[in-house]
Amino acid sequence: MSSPAASPAPANLMEALVSLAKRRGFVFPSSEIYGGLNGFFDYGPLGVELKKNIRDCWWSDMVRRRDDVVGIETSIIMHPKVWEASGHVAGFSDPLVDCKVSKNRYRADQLFWAPVVVTGADGVAQTVGYVSALESERTTEELQAAAEQLKRKKAIQGTLAAVQPKDFTEAKPEEIVLIPSPATGNPDLTPPRAFNMMFQTNVGAMTDASSVAYLRPETAQGMFVDFKNVVDTGRVKLPFGIAQTGKSFRNEITPRNFIFRLLEFEQMEMEFFIHEDDDWAKWHRYWIDWCKDWLKSIGLPDSHLSEYDHLKEKLAFYSKGTTDIMFKFPFGVQELWGIAARGNYDLGQHAAASGKPQEIFDEATKKKFVPHVIEPAVGLDRIFLAVLTAAYAEEQVVDEKGNSEMRTVLRLSPRIAPVKVAILPLLKNKEALVARAQALHKKLQRRYAVFYDEAGAIGRRYRRQDEIGTPWCVTIDFDTIEKEGDTFTLRERDSMAQRRVTEAELLALLDEQVY
Repeated sequence: MSSPAASPAPANLMEALVSLAKRRGFVFPSSEIYGGLNGFFDYGPLGVELKKNIRDCWWSDMVRRRDDVVGIETSIIMHPKVWEASGHVAGFSDPLVDCKVSKNRYRADQLFWAPVVVTGADGVAQTVGYVSALESERTTEELQAAAEQLKRKKAIQGTLAAVQPKDFTEAKPEEIVLIPSPATGNPDLTPPRAFNMMFQTNVGAMTDASSVAYLRPETAQGMFVDFKNVVDTGRVKLPFGIAQTGKSFRNEITPRNFIFRLLEFEQMEMEFFIHEDDDWAKWHRYWIDWCKDWLKSIGLPDSHLSEYDHLKEKLAFYSKGTTDIMFKFPFGVQELWGIAARGNYDLGQHAAASGKPQEIFDEATKKKFVPHVIEPAVGLDRIFLAVLTAAYAEEQVVDEKGNSEMRTVLRLSPRIAPVKVAILPLLKNKEALVARAQALHKKLQRRYAVFYDEAGAIGRRYRRQDEIGTPWCVTIDFDTIEKEGDTFTLRERDSMAQRRVTEAELLALLDEQVY
């Protein structure tokens, strides 16, 4: 088998990822037999393993392998006053825009528009109309094409200016009535209005105002309200962090892009508390670098990662700075991981609302103060999608007979691959081969996720493992049972290179690569 020829990503990478996820049991549409439910997905046998591995790697590196971070798990439903104090009840909203004719709904900050400006022979620039488009990696191109079409349709002479996209929140009232809806092409859009994204429920037998509660929209507040409990019981001292993973829920206006934006999703967050006089910028930079290095440790290439610093004028009043680690998804560069310097706002809010001080005593100054916090917060589902995006490849290979074929491969890091090793007896009707393969399979199962496969030609079995991202295949062949040394054929996924290894060498390889 020759080495693979590198191939570019398929033209429609997103479509290929969704197809692979369904075909190989990574991700299914939720409630699919009833038509599915927009914004909700289920993770299949391989998907749940990949997701667990990502979560476990994060937990190991963020909590277990550090002396300054502890973990907790807080409830999904908390006292409603938690969300009043945090500001979520009053302000956790997205700007909603309706199309009055099609009844479609859009997030105003994901709906873009531009004036169509034409300069005539007299040198005077005039606005001759407006165009709109939904957010995508081609938003500007789509707006420009729509502007050119509008100019041709109206038979306007002159030079068309390059469009200057703005999101719908920037539209003035006199412009809103002229901007066309993406659904109808006519000015049928309503002004933006606030849409609270928290899911409301009721606790207890009554369904009146006194029983109202909310599914948490983030895991962070649980760590803030348990801050004193951790301080009093955890033997921690500044600077230190509290971490947690868990489900959160947001009633998104427009869930989209597969598992990128969901209504039910899993977060991995950590609140890192520092002294009020500590250098917050130093710690902020530290956690940005830590997060980027961690993403690379699970297989995301540096070429796909970038940083975006939020503009000061758009930060919350209490925020000192927020930086997003961005990732190049199939649909464009989007936020993957946010690292925010939140000051002491959250602890201060809960202290004021509950009447319970959230202070730490400083032995050096003999004073009490409310710590400040740096918050790295990431969605596990987004990392899952980023990992698939970075790992997916299609490439031409030549088999032993000289025939060229296309293979699909997921180049997943061994740290997170759902299956670490596939155990393959060369022939299923040779008892000695099968017995040795099953014995190795049972031994490896004690520590690793492994897969036993004896069905079909060995080349086809390799292909099946390539497509699900298995880093290594071990073939039990006649040399294993007939020659001294008890060696196996180890086949490496990415290069397809093969070599002989002993069981001890295999275990050493796994111990080094899977951590």
